[in-house]
Amino acid sequence: MDKGETSFSDMQTVKRNFFAMRNGVIADTLRRSGSPFRIIFGLNLPQISEIALKSPHSREMAESLWANKTTRESMLIAPMLVKQEDFTIDDARRWIADIPAEEVADVLCLKLLKHLGYAASLADELAGSSDRMARYTGLRLKFNLLNIDVRDALRYAEKALSSETDKRCITLAAQLKDECLWMLEEE
Repeated sequence: MDKGETSFSDMQTVKRNFFAMRNGVIADTLRRSGSPFRIIFGLNLPQISEIALKSPHSREMAESLWANKTTRESMLIAPMLVKQEDFTIDDARRWIADIPAEEVADVLCLKLLKHLGYAASLADELAGSSDRMARYTGLRLKFNLLNIDVRDALRYAEKALSSETDKRCITLAAQLKDECLWMLEEE
């Protein structure tokens, strides 16, 4: 390394990439809309995915970023850095218990959970949870698994609509039901 060059850890490199792509307008909008994060860089999902492609994919890095609950982008990139074959159902349950916002649940399901062999059984398990965010995550995961079994997803949505009391979960269940009905019409 030449004199004057600075070496950064993998974590520092990820954070520097967040900073380089920051968008104050989006960050301010997220803050005003009630985002629970103290630090928001305002990156969109394609930008976060781009950073993930250049970052090390390791358990240690993913866990460190997931543990950084004060920074929105850290929790959103973490599922993209996990080696799927090493992510157990117990790991999934632990991460789901830590979800602070629907956006994090959406990305976790889209970028990681839907690719795992136990995804359908995990979604079924989450449906019976007393935790609202876990139920939301189960619905989102079922939405991501829609192409596997539309009729099962429809039953899942109808069951949620008959028992759910949370407004956001009801909205998601109604969207899932509508999508299922549309797909069944196309058969």
